Amino acid sequence: MRGDDLSVPDITQLFRARGDEVAAVCAASDGLRRDTVGDVVRYVVTRNINYTNVCYFKCRFCAFSKGKLSESLRGRPYDLALDEVARRVAEAWQRGATEVCLQGGIHPDYTGARYLEICRTVRDAAPNIHIHAFSPLEITQGAATLGLSIAGFLERLREAGLGTLPGTAAEVLDDDVRARLCPDKINTAQWLDVIETAHLLGLRTTSTIMFGHLDSYDDWARHLLHLRALQSRTGGITEFVPLPFVHMEAPVYLKGHARKGPSFREAVLMHAVARLALHPLIPHIQTSWVKMGADGAAVALASGANDLGGTLMNESISRAAGTEHGQELPPAEMEAIIRAAGRRPLQRTTLYQPVSAERRRAAFAADPLAPTVETPLARRVHA
Repeated sequence: MRGDDLSVPDITQLFRARGDEVAAVCAASDGLRRDTVGDVVRYVVTRNINYTNVCYFKCRFCAFSKGKLSESLRGRPYDLALDEVARRVAEAWQRGATEVCLQGGIHPDYTGARYLEICRTVRDAAPNIHIHAFSPLEITQGAATLGLSIAGFLERLREAGLGTLPGTAAEVLDDDVRARLCPDKINTAQWLDVIETAHLLGLRTTSTIMFGHLDSYDDWARHLLHLRALQSRTGGITEFVPLPFVHMEAPVYLKGHARKGPSFREAVLMHAVARLALHPLIPHIQTSWVKMGADGAAVALASGANDLGGTLMNESISRAAGTEHGQELPPAEMEAIIRAAGRRPLQRTTLYQPVSAERRRAAFAADPLAPTVETPLARRVHA
């Protein structure tokens, strides 16, 4: 609580808490939350747009990505046409969104030019909406296909409208775990390099952990310390988001190689321990209502979390893995959860500023979503 660095054994000991120890860790974290960021719980009105579910990477936890049509995975392969991306963006703005979050599979036909096209499409459809897009994996792949450095590609994306990056594709920042979970994905050093480069260019990012599969408490501790060290150098992380592993449709679980995600105790402790381990460098700890459910999110809010994330409008990745907590949590429901937890709600922007009165009115008066179109595959090559 003094903000001193913890060691791996220190953090692991907190994760091993049982019984009354869990209550003590959560109470300490909640008290620290109250002292540092107060009783306001923030959320953002955003739309998730997963532009393709086709991916040539073979992450063993992922039930979202699709390969051949014959593969027996949930849903069919799609690759959104740019006019459908534009339609969803314009609709999000009309419904009060201040942000769109864009991520997808790594389509074998995609180059960095496609990511630039997507940014320009969003900017044209809603010039004032914030573009929160592309994990370090997409950045690495896009830069390589254009023969650019990471910094060079990020500069081009920023010119096309990119505002911030999601700190996803992190899973667990430990290369032994990554070798078993996502062996062809970027390694720990590459992930950290992309995020640090973004920060040095003035692009802020979130940070995440996806936990409860092949990993251990020591791995979780090392992950948190990687983030703390990075934030101490750059200060560019806006928030930390624990993402409990959703096992139901995950290949690694279906093959009997992973457990059924973290226990509820572990999921709550991840929020509490993160608050303590990252203090005072990362003040915002977000709980995912998609992963935790409304009741679980309320417990996390009493255990160190101070942010309820995004309304989403559409959510594809967790639902593909088997979660049942819905695709949208409208602002009124967000605020009801927050008030029921004894806290004060605040609609925020991506960078944690209050939204305008006009955006808030639009968000609370939103019409129902129009049906989405998941554009069937049509092979095309982007230069």
